[in-house]
Amino acid sequence: MRILVSNDDGINSSGIYKLAKALCKLGKILVVSPESERSASGHSITMHKPLRSNKVDFYDSGIEAWSINGTPSDCVKFALEVLAKGQIDLVVSGINRGPNMGTDVLYSGTVSAAIEGAIYGKPSIAFSLCCDEECDFELPAMLAADICKSLYEFGIDKDTVMNVNIPYIPYEDIKGIRITRLGVRKYKNSFIERIDPRGKNYYWLAGELDETETDEDTDIKAIKDNYISITPIKIDLTSESLLNKMKEVTWNLPKK
Repeated sequence: MRILVSNDDGINSSGIYKLAKALCKLGKILVVSPESERSASGHSITMHKPLRSNKVDFYDSGIEAWSINGTPSDCVKFALEVLAKGQIDLVVSGINRGPNMGTDVLYSGTVSAAIEGAIYGKPSIAFSLCCDEECDFELPAMLAADICKSLYEFGIDKDTVMNVNIPYIPYEDIKGIRITRLGVRKYKNSFIERIDPRGKNYYWLAGELDETETDEDTDIKAIKDNYISITPIKIDLTSESLLNKMKEVTWNLPKK
């Protein structure tokens, strides 16, 4: 099996190195990652400047690795079309430093890299570690490799990404794995206003996290309960229920 590994924390992230190293037991690894951190880049792609790729010495690991001066989505697209020419069996993104749960997946470069793999019809998995400071990725990487094997053998639909969040706690405190849906994460007071030395206003995007939904079947609740969360995310954003309801109505062309 040939596995493509990417992320949004950059090629020098400990999370991607530990993940790639752990995945070596499953097959041949190709790492393609942004040359610097591109967190919260969503599913943006680079269109108005050239992409440049550089082969890198990946921690003396012997793993083939490339850095790209683009976004996580650029990296997966470039890897599949140029470096591997489609010869990839599984796309894995992460391990992200910090959770990607609920509505945050819409902003996440980590999840978007996996979504790009799914767009190309590849089984794709995104991993995030619920740790915001200095993180030890050794155990999470070992868990991620085993989860990859299980999910790949189970079968991942071509239009679906498996979004995995791992609690940052000792192994003996992890209660198990829950299959979940996305919860809701919102931020209050998102913009902090400051004044620069010239008296001009500027703003920092920050905010206080408000996890308003804690239903039992959400990823947010699973992490709070010390479970690993696995959420299948479809890349088709069509609302089937509203689509069918709208088809029952006659829609006339607006008059001039």
